[in-house]
Amino acid sequence: MYRRDKWENRMALIGITAVVLSLAVVVNLKGASLRAKDLEYQIKEQNLEAQKAEEEQRTAELEERKIYVQTKQYIEEVAKEKLGLVMPDEILLKPSDGQ
Repeated sequence: MYRRDKWENRMALIGITAVVLSLAVVVNLKGASLRAKDLEYQIKEQNLEAQKAEEEQRTAELEERKIYVQTKQYIEEVAKEKLGLVMPDEILLKPSDGQ
């Protein structure tokens, strides 16, 4: 009976050890998977931060453009370039066809 108890204790100890080892392997594998996901998310976060900075710069440029298009200088520029208008005191010179 003493031998039987000793054998059962050893089998129980081996079983518990196997369970603990298998849990350690599973935890290690999951940890590696989580580290890979974390790295992926860090890269994604860096990309999004870069996009955010670009969009903030673009917003600033658009704000500057918004202010500029409300100026007299812009209105005169558009009137001259796109509409062909001139100021009353300006003289428009055209090249002659013969030269």
